Formats: sequence, structure tokens, C-alpha cells
Amino acid sequence: MSKVLIIGAGGVGSVVAHKCAMLNEVFTEIMLASRTKRKCDAIASEIKNSFGVEIHTAQVDADKVPELVSLIKTFEPKMVINVALPYQDLTIMDACLETEVHYLDTANYEPIDEAKFEYKWQWAYQDKFKEAGLMALLGCGFDPGVTGVFTAYAQKHHFDEIHYLDIVDCNAGDHGKAFATNFNPEINIREITQNGKYWENGAWKETQPLEIHKPINYPEIGEKESYLLYHEELESLTKNIPHLKRARFWMTFSEQYITHLRVLENVGMTRIDPIMYEGKEIVPLQFLKAVLPEPSSLGEGYQGKTSIGCQIKGVKDGKDATYYVYNNCDHAEVYKEVKAQAVSYTTGVPAMIGAMLMLSNVWMQPGVFNVEEFNPDPFMEALNKYGLPWEEQHNVELPHEYN
Repeated sequence: MSKVLIIGAGGVGSVVAHKCAMLNEVFTEIMLASRTKRKCDAIASEIKNSFGVEIHTAQVDADKVPELVSLIKTFEPKMVINVALPYQDLTIMDACLETEVHYLDTANYEPIDEAKFEYKWQWAYQDKFKEAGLMALLGCGFDPGVTGVFTAYAQKHHFDEIHYLDIVDCNAGDHGKAFATNFNPEINIREITQNGKYWENGAWKETQPLEIHKPINYPEIGEKESYLLYHEELESLTKNIPHLKRARFWMTFSEQYITHLRVLENVGMTRIDPIMYEGKEIVPLQFLKAVLPEPSSLGEGYQGKTSIGCQIKGVKDGKDATYYVYNNCDHAEVYKEVKAQAVSYTTGVPAMIGAMLMLSNVWMQPGVFNVEEFNPDPFMEALNKYGLPWEEQHNVELPHEYN
């Protein structure tokens, strides 16, 4: 059906490339590009050995619009799937506009010199993409991504009004490392060390990092201590889902992880401002990223499951109702399928599904959009079909206080 260019060859990029190659009636020709071409070549070799599908590879610096434009013009894809760094979202969007191709990403833009992420920079491209007749789909991973689809599905089928939304994200897996992050260490640590934030009664409430936490029971996993964070889908969901009184995001961390993180923070290794070391300027967090395990290397031997879902309370037919929709994903099963771990898989599969729906004209409209703005039903069907089946519970007691 269409050519697709995937930019980014980390754990998520590998999953996206594998899943697109498994669906070659939609993705008829694939190119994988990254700053480091050998990573792309290794993924391409694995795909060729596993599925017999040839994919192209290329080197590109996604910070540089001219390089991106040259590559896109050479390959001529119909769309770009951006699974590079969030710092590079705007340059890739600029290149897509210049070359007239559609765009999809899994994480919103953040400036490299400030630990802050917002959709405002990308939402500002709305008129440019609309006037060009192009579509940009933002945040099409799991969270953000599937969590937005889950919420839209709940709004469409199970509620007249959604009043309370709690997104709960648990990784109960064990990779055997003393300390490692499941996706890009730099992005992961910047996210966790920021102040928490949640939406309540029409305003944002701010908390200290990891200040609010409580045990939450996850299906097939059990009770895990869960910490309130600010996560980007809260920004778009509070804009696109009416009647919300409160929206929060919770994520689990082990005591060992928290201890390591606090020590690293206390000694200055999570700083993002440059320092001088032996006459050279370095950023401590970028140095830390270089010495930590590569997330894409964690798959082999990883045991346990992730559980990510939406716990929702609202009103249906004049009565209070609750709804819990979630996916559990097994690290070991993911490794058998695509040689990855479940955190990469739960981000990469939805990116492939979003691209498939765009290329199939099921989700296709000029402009810049978040996933919850489209009909959730075809996406929900595709989750069941392509590796992320979901479960739902109606009118169960949820582990949250309600006003």
C-alpha cells in the first residue's frame, strides 16, 4: 500500500520495524534511519532472518532538517514514523511539511535544555499541516497513545460523562540489572525527576517529585506502590474529554529503583545543565545515559509483566458507573516474537497501528491531532489483533478516593 520511513533505532524503533515488516500488505516498503546506521543494519538483519523481509537502512541526523529532507526526498515515503528523541519532533515535523509527507510520533516535544514537555509547540503546527493537506498524529504509543484511545472508547460506549480518570502504569518485570531504565535513560529520568502534576476542578495542581504515592492492585500482578507523575496525555485528555473533574497518572517503581535515582540525583548525575570536565563540556545526565544499559539490550531474560490501563468513574443513564480497561504484556513472550522487552513493545505496536490506520484512510484528516480525537473502535480492534489484547471490568471498586 505505502512506503514508510521510521526514524529511530532504539528499542521502540526495532519493534515498529518488526511489526511493520510483519504487515507488508500495508507497509510495502520500509526504511529505518538513525544517527547510527549500524543499529539500523542490525535490526534489518534480524528482520530478514525472522520474516524474510528486506528493509532499507540509512544514516540521518534528525536534528538537521536539510538531512531529513534529503533522505525523505530520496526514499519518497508516504509518512514518517518518528521514534527518535522528543527533542527532534519539531525538526522532523518541519521536514515532513517541506516534503509533503504525513507524520506520527509517540512522545511530545521537549526542549533539550529544559526538563519540560508540552504539546503547545506541536499544536502550533495545526494550520501548517491542515493547509498542506497533511496529517500529524501525536503521542501514538501506549501512554500517551493507547490510554487516550481507552478513554475515548469509554466515553463513546460506557459513559455519558467521565468525571474521574486515573491512568495506572505498572512494570512488574525483572531484567536482573541493579539499575536500568526501560526506555531512553535521559528521557526517563528527566520525566521522573520533574514535579508531579494533576488536573482537578478546572486547574492544574503541582506536587513535589514522587511526593504522592500509594499501593494499587494490578491484575495478575498484585499490589505495587504507585507514584503520581505528570504525563503528557493528561494535557490532551483534559482538553479533549469534556466533564473531567480530575485526571491523574500513576506509575510503579521499586524501592531499589527509587534509591538509585535519589543517590544519582543527590550527587548531581541527573543534571541537564553542562559542566566542564577535563577541559570539555559535558551534560551529566547524558554521560549517565552512556554508562547505563541500553534499553534495547534488556529483552533477553526479562521476566514478568507490564499492566497499563485506565480506571474511570463517571455517569451513565443518570447512575454512577466505573470502568477499568487495561492491557497486560509479558516480557518473555515479547522477546520470543520480536527480540524486545514489553515496554518497547507496548509503545511500538500502537505506533504501527496508528500508521496503519492513517495509511488505510481510516484515521486520516489534515491537521495535528491526538489519538482520542478519532473513532477508537478500529484501534481497539487492532490492539487485539496485533499483540496487545485488552481486558475490561465494569462497575468494580477502584482504588481511589472520590469527592
